[in-house]
Amino acid sequence: MAARRNVNVGVLGHIDSGKTALARALSTTASTAAFDRQPQSRERGITLDLGFSCFAVPLPEAGAPELQVTLVDCPGHASLIRTIIGGAQIIDLMMLVIDVTKGMQTQSAECLVIGQIACEKLVVVLNKIDLLPEGKRQAAIDKMTKKMQKTLESTKFRGAPVIPVAAKPGGPEAPETEAPQGIPELIELLRSQISVPTRDPSGPFLMSVDHCFSIKGQGTVMTGTVLSGSISLGDSVEIPALKVVKKVKSMQMFHTPVTSAMQGDRLGICVTQFDPKLLERGLVCAPESLPTLHAAIISVEKIPYFRGPLLTKAKFHITLGHETVMGRLLFFSPEPQHFDREPQAASFDLAQEYLFQERYLSRDPATEGDQADDRAGQAPEGRCPRQQWALVEFERPVTCPRLCLVIGSRLDADIHANSCRLAFHGRLLHGLQDKGYAESALPALRVYKLKHKQGLVERAMDDYSVIGRSLFKKETNIQLFVGLRVQLSTGEQGVIDSAFGQSGKFKVHVPGGLSPEAKRILTPVPKKRGRGGPGEATRQEEGAERPEPPQHVTLSLSFKRYVFDTQKRMVQAP
Repeated sequence: MAARRNVNVGVLGHIDSGKTALARALSTTASTAAFDRQPQSRERGITLDLGFSCFAVPLPEAGAPELQVTLVDCPGHASLIRTIIGGAQIIDLMMLVIDVTKGMQTQSAECLVIGQIACEKLVVVLNKIDLLPEGKRQAAIDKMTKKMQKTLESTKFRGAPVIPVAAKPGGPEAPETEAPQGIPELIELLRSQISVPTRDPSGPFLMSVDHCFSIKGQGTVMTGTVLSGSISLGDSVEIPALKVVKKVKSMQMFHTPVTSAMQGDRLGICVTQFDPKLLERGLVCAPESLPTLHAAIISVEKIPYFRGPLLTKAKFHITLGHETVMGRLLFFSPEPQHFDREPQAASFDLAQEYLFQERYLSRDPATEGDQADDRAGQAPEGRCPRQQWALVEFERPVTCPRLCLVIGSRLDADIHANSCRLAFHGRLLHGLQDKGYAESALPALRVYKLKHKQGLVERAMDDYSVIGRSLFKKETNIQLFVGLRVQLSTGEQGVIDSAFGQSGKFKVHVPGGLSPEAKRILTPVPKKRGRGGPGEATRQEEGAERPEPPQHVTLSLSFKRYVFDTQKRMVQAP
């Protein structure tokens, strides 16, 4: 194994906050993709892709190897949010870089949201302190530190440290002789904040590839982060996106040859030649260890900063690792009696029944107005379940591991609008690999809609049967409903027996017989006869003497209909 233990630190923030300059100031070793080496990046003056570099710090334990800190420099431009999400999923700690002269900006906020989803620890770096007037510098730093601490109060990063630096005093064009400020203090802070993660070499090998390039005469190099398992020289790896298996010819960690690597390591793998343009980003794995999915069941948690409802049948950008694909969602929750059940973070039970939702149920006041116009499938009394799920149907197949992080977003939203585009996050709990999953797999997913119909008893035929109306439309095939139970408002339970005529009326059998109250209501009241002879006046008099119509007896029909049942059957509890 490698002599150094590795930890990944993300460098995130708004565009032009100085992230790449900070990574350069911290790093002692750069990868082939560090510090905006792409011609397009240099031409535009912004980071367009993930950059990787590293430095080493001693561990506090005596005799322990050094800790290698790999910096993942993420782009800051709003249009590159997919790349930022992909980079955030491989980090152990996040540095949120803030331009001290500007404070929190739109992409700073989005990066903070991503950090809350993807990692456990945060360090806020106030960069460009050299631009503050010297006499007012400390006061401005203190003011911005308090602002950032207040911003973090409502997040999981409450109390996170805030540190001032000047990664590139004088700006990009300043001479290299200008020494960065605050870097030794930042390294010491990072050392105190980093918890060396436990790495597990067991399980199938899986690596997230972020760059791919060829070396003439040697082969194709894939660089990335090992997500699980371990790998050694001579092992075979599968590139699922290309459906090919290649043998590992050589491996490096930041230009240092290695013979093996494990979970958490930053690694370059050289395999026999293939066109690197075919794998810009993606996954490499142990052969036949990674499924390709057409749909998946995921856990869902709404991001509170997203304004707007999460609707069933809506499409979102679904990001899994470095891959982003459009997906259509169908939301569901536990049955109402199980709303308070403890959430299951890593499992999904196909044997349970679930309640269909027209939308994700949220206590968020920003979406309550939207929810008021469509309550179908929602729980009574405005209660919210502790856990919710969604079926995601992908527009194209995706290759990804179970329990991978899933982020849903609206990347087509206006990047200049001051709003969060990240909508929800969750974990992939159950994948559907069969292309014909709608027929082969979905019927096993027992998601139901609760249906309620209300009608009237028109009249009693005898003590044990009544005629009902207004429950079905004229064209409804009432035969489908024969045998279903209905409840009378007078307390009796009946069973739909047959259709009655052609107008949507039906006959109901009441096994226990009608109650005296029901008979009283349903017994017609004799009409009083008018005393006058024929003529308009007499008819008006009869109308005046006619009594008020009797009280109505209502009928209610409730049943479940399973969303994925190919027979579209109606089911009632025993």
